[in-house]
Amino acid sequence: MLKIPKVIHDDIIAHARAGFPLEVCGILGGTAGTVSVIYRMTNTDQSNEHFMMNPKEQFAVIKELRANGLEMLAIYHSHPETPARPSEEDIRLALTPNVSYVIASLAEQEKPAVNSFSISGGTVTPEPIEVI
Repeated sequence: MLKIPKVIHDDIIAHARAGFPLEVCGILGGTAGTVSVIYRMTNTDQSNEHFMMNPKEQFAVIKELRANGLEMLAIYHSHPETPARPSEEDIRLALTPNVSYVIASLAEQEKPAVNSFSISGGTVTPEPIEVI
């Protein structure tokens, strides 16, 4: 289970809305399955169908997380017009071990959905999110 403070959960949705109609992406850090920090990243692909994080930003975030005694708990991105579930490309590119993959969908603008998944070796397992 991934525990996300409401303010960070709301920020994921705000980031998705700010980047619409393109996908946005970021990293969630924390400890013991509880998120304590969000890093909005640059989608270098500037696409509404896929994302790629800026490698220099990614490296800087990992370095900062480690310096603060935190770990990368999740990679998040948005689906501007499709459901909050991994696409075939999301599954194929889920190469970071031991992290959750969080997807925020704006398909229903009035009620955005945020879901989390474990993806390993092409196998997708839904994970519960507790908004705290």
